[in-house]
Amino acid sequence: MNTLEQLKALGAGRLAPEDVISLYRQAFLQFGAQSLWSRQPSGQPTIAQALVIADCLRREGNLVSRAFAARMEEACRAALQVAK
Repeated sequence: MNTLEQLKALGAGRLAPEDVISLYRQAFLQFGAQSLWSRQPSGQPTIAQALVIADCLRREGNLVSRAFAARMEEACRAALQVAK
């Protein structure tokens, strides 16, 4: 299993699929003020950008945002498996 840093490297420059983009946008709507206050959302996020946001949610958030981060990371891992 790849580490988060390895996943970020694999996802760099790869546009996120719609399911990841949906989670990415939901993260900013739901947790932006709490955990993502220092971040700006991208109009067309990459998989790596989504993983950065998931990492922020995990480090800066609460139990709800951590569970959401796990969903985001799982979706990113699945997208990277499909992209192989």
